[in-house]
Amino acid sequence: MKTNVLSILVENRAGTLSRVAGLFSRRGFNIDSLTVGETEVPDVSRMTIAVKDDGNVLEQIVKQLSKLVDVISIRKLDNENCIKREILLVKVKSDEKNRSAIVEVAAIFRSRVIDISASTITIEATGSFEKLNGLLCLLRPYGVLELARTGLVALERGPKVLSEDG
Repeated sequence: MKTNVLSILVENRAGTLSRVAGLFSRRGFNIDSLTVGETEVPDVSRMTIAVKDDGNVLEQIVKQLSKLVDVISIRKLDNENCIKREILLVKVKSDEKNRSAIVEVAAIFRSRVIDISASTITIEATGSFEKLNGLLCLLRPYGVLELARTGLVALERGPKVLSEDG
C-alpha cells in the first residue's frame, strides 16, 4: 500500500481535531502521521494527514471529511508534486570516544547538534521520512536514548495553493 497525504484547512477551534480523527477511527482506519498548526490566517489551521491505503477507503473518508462543518478545504496531494518534511529530535549516548563520530554522522545528514552533555548528544534533523530513518539507522549502534518526531508537513509545489475556495 502506498502512503497518501491529505492537506486539510479547518476552522481553528476546540473539537475540530477530535471530529476529524474520530472519522478515521470510526472507519477503523489508522493514521500514520497527523500534524496540525495555525496558518497565515489565525482562525484557520492546516492538518496534514498521512495514511496508507489502496485508494478505495480513502476516497470515502475524503468525501465524509468534506461534509464536516469545521473543514474548509481538503486536497489529496500528489506524492510526486509535493514537498514533504519532518523534524526529528534524537538523544544519543555519547562519550569522549564516540562524540566526534556522532557529530560527523549528524553533519552528513545536514543535521544540527543542539545539546551536548557528558553522556549524551541531542541532534535536530529535518527532511524526508527516508532521510530521517537513514540517520536513525546510523545512530542506533551508539544507543538512541530518546526521540521525538513532528510528523509530516507537506505543501504542493508551484503556484497552486489550498484555500477556502478549494
